[in-house]
Amino acid sequence: MSSKPALHWSDLPAPVLSVLRAGAVIPAHPLALDEKRQFDERSQRGLARYYIDAGSGGLAVGVHSTQFAIREVGLYQPVLELAMRTAKDWTERPLVMVAGVVGKTDQAVKEAQLARGLGYHACLLSLAAFKGASEDEIVAHCQRVAQEMPLIGFYLQSAVGGVVLSRDFWTRFAAIDNVVAIKVAPFNRYRTLDVAFGIVNARAEDRVTLYTGNDDHIVLDLLVPMDIRSGGREVAMRFKGGLLGHWSVWTHAAVKLLEKLQQTVAAGGAVPPEMLALDAMVTDCNAVLFDFANDFRGCIPGCHEVLRRQGLLRTINCLDPHEVLSPGQSEEIDRLYAAYPDLTDDAFVAANLNRWLA
Repeated sequence: MSSKPALHWSDLPAPVLSVLRAGAVIPAHPLALDEKRQFDERSQRGLARYYIDAGSGGLAVGVHSTQFAIREVGLYQPVLELAMRTAKDWTERPLVMVAGVVGKTDQAVKEAQLARGLGYHACLLSLAAFKGASEDEIVAHCQRVAQEMPLIGFYLQSAVGGVVLSRDFWTRFAAIDNVVAIKVAPFNRYRTLDVAFGIVNARAEDRVTLYTGNDDHIVLDLLVPMDIRSGGREVAMRFKGGLLGHWSVWTHAAVKLLEKLQQTVAAGGAVPPEMLALDAMVTDCNAVLFDFANDFRGCIPGCHEVLRRQGLLRTINCLDPHEVLSPGQSEEIDRLYAAYPDLTDDAFVAANLNRWLA
């Protein structure tokens, strides 16, 4: 094993690293399928263009929202290639390009090598395949994948297959020199704090950036500091951005929201009540889009339905024909549109749709 990774975070273009560390909206890119459940390249390209023009700081491709089954049907490489090609052709603005990497070590290493070869900057490392494994095994796995390219850790909630990990694990993970960020998505305050403590314990707070994936707590994650007292130090840790399936819809509004939250934090002082009130509104939207009432069964179709209504997707089809909207979910999306028009971006999409789909 070489001492220096094939791609180290210090090799990344400075503008890309700057975007990642400042905090950005990074939508988890959905998969566009046509009426026959075939890959719809036109819509897929249009989605990427939408996210870029909406102001996203990057794209996360090959992740849960892209459907893990793309690997079984030979779409992993084509989907990653199309997103990278679209990003390069559509803008000169620096974007953080993130590839989802899954499976046991051999598979994860191959996926990381492919992503690196395509020009991706980091991989979002799923640990779901390690349920039941020891933390020593998981750390060794992470260290091996980190030899290929920079890692973004992923603490997935246990309700949808995530592995519960200790504070010590996150200390050891953050100590891996090629870790650049962690997506924190356990939907649990105690486990969220474990990640923050792990970064501080590893003295990695200047290298590892926190991104929220806590869909039930997006706004407050981005507003509330975590003062971590450990090892005789006190370190103020903050979430800087979000890597979210939720932000794959109404993305232009999400970019405006993040800018508003970042400005509030930068200003210091008391947080205005109206900013705090946004947390419940955004969480209500997420509960519908991600189908919390039905144990998240309709989370991907829920996001697809918004994009279909806007014209960005032709269908809400998933690779699994049984993955559909839950009863009443469409009506609940109607309710969101009526209740929170300021959190949607239909006018922005309508003004640009033809250009994105050209």
